[in-house]
Amino acid sequence: MQFIKPDININFMGRRNLFLIISGLLMLISLLPLLIRGLNYGVDFSGGMLIQVKFTQPVEAEDIRQSLQSLGLTDALVQSFGQSDENEFLIRSLAAGFSLEQAETAVRANLENSFSGNKVEMRRVETVGPKAGRDLREKAMMAIFCSILLMGIYISGRFESKWMLSCVMALILGVTAFVLRLVLLNVGVSEDIILAILTLAIMGTTFLVCIFLRLRYATGAVVSITHDALLTIGIYCVLGREFNLSTVAALLTVIGFSVNDTIIIYDRIRENLRKNLRKSFEEIINQSINQTLSRTILTSGTLLIVVIILFFFGGGVIEDFALTMIIGVVVATYSSIYIASPLILIMPERKKKLLSPSPAGLAKRIKKEEAPLPEDTDSNEARSAHKEDKEKSGAKNMRRKRGGPVRSRTRRR
Repeated sequence: MQFIKPDININFMGRRNLFLIISGLLMLISLLPLLIRGLNYGVDFSGGMLIQVKFTQPVEAEDIRQSLQSLGLTDALVQSFGQSDENEFLIRSLAAGFSLEQAETAVRANLENSFSGNKVEMRRVETVGPKAGRDLREKAMMAIFCSILLMGIYISGRFESKWMLSCVMALILGVTAFVLRLVLLNVGVSEDIILAILTLAIMGTTFLVCIFLRLRYATGAVVSITHDALLTIGIYCVLGREFNLSTVAALLTVIGFSVNDTIIIYDRIRENLRKNLRKSFEEIINQSINQTLSRTILTSGTLLIVVIILFFFGGGVIEDFALTMIIGVVVATYSSIYIASPLILIMPERKKKLLSPSPAGLAKRIKKEEAPLPEDTDSNEARSAHKEDKEKSGAKNMRRKRGGPVRSRTRRR
């Protein structure tokens, strides 16, 4: 299905510098909330308890918080959940030492005594220890980092057949991130600032290593994926949403979607490079984006419709996942066009090899295709005989290549 004309020619690459500057500014802006305020970690990562309760009659969130102080939950955060007329609330607390059963029993009894005649329904109870939350947070960040590395290796091997060089790149990035993280932890830097510094260090190192190793496609893919993850986390932090396991799952999904969208464009660029040797590399990239534009809009649009429906009608449990997907799909679609594609233009020496053959190779090809005629063959009959001999010798060579028998025939005079 194509709702965009196949001969459309939007000059995406003509505005690449402008959009690269815009992307850099957006990434810088998304880093500021991480450095100043940090992420709003949920119970999964910070530890504590999360309780979702529903009342049959209207109550105030402040009254619920006051009633929980008798249990020692002085830091309890109570907020309305869902529609205002549903009388549903989320209770978060960093208090440790409660098991799942103890937390449910104690909070239910406290609320029933404080709001007599108002039936209390415990809809969800979660408890996570502080050590378990810290371990989950580290594993989540490691999962995002490893996914970016493995995607870079795959892109390099798929499009440039440089598996060893891509593994070297991944090793350099892994060692850089590991050493830098240890140094920052020993200095006493918070984990949110470490995340921002590691992201910038990974992007800078990736850019330099890929240029040095001439991994053009890996450069665009890895920088694009890192851009998507960082920008999505930054927007999520600006909105003040809770960063939990559902958010991490959505981020990994966004990374996979971004790579898939980038691979579609890279595949078309590679195909057009083989067909259109007379066009410039910029024109080929621009043509490839226009040819895949219909598919990009259809894929991103249908997915965006689904996650928007999930956000509004899927309930509070899946709301964080859907919101992250909404942000990520928009960012990933943008980056596949204005980040991944322009970045493969950074190595002009490889571009020349791909676009046009060398003069020596072109002369050799012409020499093979046009064999010289003998000097003493001036008549039409001699020319036709020479042409016939050339065709027969070509047929013999083809049979030898295929492994078939070579038959000799006597030319009739």
